[in-house]
Amino acid sequence: MQSSSFLPWVIAAVALFWAVGAYNRLVRLRSEANHAFAALEAELAKQVQLVQECVPPEDEQTQSQFTGGSAFWGGLQGAAAQLQASLSAARSRPLDPDRIAALGAAQEVLGMAWERAERDDAHDLAGPRLPENCSGERQQLVRMAQSATEHFNQAVVRYNEAIAQFPAILLAWLFGFHPGRGLRARP
Repeated sequence: MQSSSFLPWVIAAVALFWAVGAYNRLVRLRSEANHAFAALEAELAKQVQLVQECVPPEDEQTQSQFTGGSAFWGGLQGAAAQLQASLSAARSRPLDPDRIAALGAAQEVLGMAWERAERDDAHDLAGPRLPENCSGERQQLVRMAQSATEHFNQAVVRYNEAIAQFPAILLAWLFGFHPGRGLRARP
């Protein structure tokens, strides 16, 4: 008779230990995704810093406005500012799909601005507008950001898979674990 009253307590204890373990796993996977985002953020911040280092001061931009330099530099500055703002927004909630989508768009805009700068640079007969080291350094930063993006995306996939599994999905719903979105890697 005592063994039948003992069985519900054993089942309850096993369920409780499972729930605690599953919750800790979800927290750990979310933390891994957040840490992977921090590494990605650091790499993307280096790209913003490179623009700030390569773009001439405002007085030099004014001197080159007759050659189209003002629009050239303004495009890079605007794209870098957009990426910086998107990074700031995503920093507080790196698994938010809308913030990550905005970050991806900002990264794409900066990439297009750099490509335009390099393309215009190649056709300028008066000489390069970009310092020579900027293009090479940019390529290196892009490769590092691609690696960090892949790491972040893998962490997001692991997190999303964990919160979608039954019965962990019940804990995810109960404690507000929402699926994240990876960042589309720029070619």
